[in-house]
Amino acid sequence: MNKKAIVIGATGLVGSELIDLLLQDDNFGEIAAFVRRPILIEHPKLKQHIIDFAQSGNWQSLVTGDVLFSALGTTLRQAKGKANQYRIDYTFQYNFAKIAAENGVKEYVLVSSAGANAKSMFFYMRMKGGLENAVLQLPFSKIVIIRPAQLYGNRKEKRTGENLGLMFTKAMNKIGLIKSFLPIHARTVARAMINSLKTGNQHNFYSKNELFGLTKNFDN
Repeated sequence: MNKKAIVIGATGLVGSELIDLLLQDDNFGEIAAFVRRPILIEHPKLKQHIIDFAQSGNWQSLVTGDVLFSALGTTLRQAKGKANQYRIDYTFQYNFAKIAAENGVKEYVLVSSAGANAKSMFFYMRMKGGLENAVLQLPFSKIVIIRPAQLYGNRKEKRTGENLGLMFTKAMNKIGLIKSFLPIHARTVARAMINSLKTGNQHNFYSKNELFGLTKNFDN
């Protein structure tokens, strides 16, 4: 039976790759993307809902389907402050997931971060860990949490500091250092998100280099 996928964060680095893979996947007959700005893609399987995530009363009845893929997120620089980043990365994602669960969506896949920990001294890791703990209490039949290390791919905006960090990490990996933080392409993460649904466990965590194995072991 073809599934209906719900996607938030579809315009981001991982989300855009996810949309592309889902459109090619025969297991999914419909993709509903809830976005703040339109995706420049037209496809018979894709339906876009342009929404304000803060106004859930306007769209919560539309959140129906089989699986929710959550790749929503922003940077501190884009958000212009921790309060707004928390609002997007935590509040919006949790509220959407809660609505999906209440509407009968059974499966949930969340992109978190390597090092996520609700007790971390670092704001970003603490926020991600707190979100993980919160969504694990929601009544989905299957919850998958993906914890990638540093992402790379075809970003629309330039991030000089991030690119320098990526070059450093790749160089260290070539000489055998910090292998547990091997950078990962956004498309590999997106593929792992889809393949994670093929495992039999109710709750699953996939961190860092485990994502490469998940992609290979369950590749179509």
